Amino acid sequence: MRDAVIVEALRTPVGTRDGKLSGIHPVDLSAHLLEALTQRTGIDPAVVDDVIWGCASGDIARTAVLAAGWPESVPGVTVDQQAVHFAAAGLVAGRYDVVVAGGVESASRVADPSGQDLYGERYGHRYPGPPPHRGIAAELVAQQWGFSRTQLDEFSLGSHEKAAAARDGGRFGCQLAPVVLPDGTLMDADEGIREGGTLDTLGALRTVFRAEDDGGVITAGNGSPAGDGAAAMLMTTGERAVELGLTPIARVHTAVAAGADPVTMLTAPIPATEKTLARSGLNLGQIGAFEVDEAFAPVPLAWLKDIGADESLLNPNGGAIALGHPLGAAGARLLATLAHHMRDQDIRYGLATMSEGGGQANATILELL
Repeated sequence: MRDAVIVEALRTPVGTRDGKLSGIHPVDLSAHLLEALTQRTGIDPAVVDDVIWGCASGDIARTAVLAAGWPESVPGVTVDQQAVHFAAAGLVAGRYDVVVAGGVESASRVADPSGQDLYGERYGHRYPGPPPHRGIAAELVAQQWGFSRTQLDEFSLGSHEKAAAARDGGRFGCQLAPVVLPDGTLMDADEGIREGGTLDTLGALRTVFRAEDDGGVITAGNGSPAGDGAAAMLMTTGERAVELGLTPIARVHTAVAAGADPVTMLTAPIPATEKTLARSGLNLGQIGAFEVDEAFAPVPLAWLKDIGADESLLNPNGGAIALGHPLGAAGARLLATLAHHMRDQDIRYGLATMSEGGGQANATILELL
C-alpha cells in the first residue's frame, strides 16, 4: 500500500508586516525554500512531479519553480490551504512519486481581504448582515465560550514565552532556512517574538474590533500579527524515499477537512480534530503534541475547552501570536514545527489543525518514523 511521508520540512523565519522580509518578493522567498530543500536533501529537482503551494493572495507556485532555477518540466499549482493534504492524497493515489507542498505570504505587500464583500447576493440571503470578518468572529468566539480579556492576554504571554524559550534553546534550528536580506545581513530568527510582556502592558492595548465598553476583548496583543514568510515540505512515498536515499521524518497518518458556522468562522478546528481522531482510530491520549492555529487567542482556548486535551501539549514552542501568521504558509508552518518537535522529543503521534476561510478547518495527524 502506498503512503505519504515527509522527508524534509523547512520554513523561513517569519517577519512582521513591513519588517525585515518586506523587501523580498514572495516568489523569491518561495524559491529560496525550494533551493533549501534540494540543498538539505541532495535531491535532483527534476524528479519532483509537482509543487503545490499555498498563497491567499495570488498564483505563485509555477513562478517560484522557475525562479528557483528548477527544470521547466516541473509544474506548480497554487492553493489557498490544504497543500499538504493534496500532496499526500496524490502520493497515495499514485499520481505523484515526489512532491513539494507548502506556501508563502507577504502581508507587507497585500491588503487584508477580511470584511470585504466577497460573498454575493445569495450568500447574503442565507447569512444576512455584514460580511464575515475574522476579528469580529474572534470576538464572537470569546463571547460564546466566556473568555475574559485577562484569559486571552495570559494565553498570549504564554505563547511568546514558549516561542522565546524554543528560539533560545535552538529548537527552531533544524526547521529554519535563514534568509539573506537585501542589505546583506542574515535573518535567522522570527521577528515577532516579544519577551518581558506583562498583563499590565497587554491590558493597556485598545481593543481593535469591538469597543471595550461593548464587551470587546480582542487586541493586537492577543491576536496573531499578519506576517511575511514561507514553509515547505518535500514529500514522497516510503518506498521511493528508500530508492532516493532519503530518511523520512514522519508519515501523514490521517488528513481531513471540516466545516462549521461561517460567521464565527474560527471554530471549525474543533470538529476537524474530532473527525480526524475518529477516522484515524486513535484516541486523544495517544497524541503527544498538538499544534493549533493561534489566529486569535480564543481559537486555541475554545479548542482546548471542547476537545479536553492536555494543555501542556498544546503549541509547546509557541504559536502564531508570537511567531506571526503568514496566511498562505500557516498550515505548512504548523506541520513543519510539529514534525521537528515530534522528532526532537520522540513523539509517535502529533496533530495539527488550523482554521480556513468560510468557517472551515483542516486537521492532520502525523506519525513519527
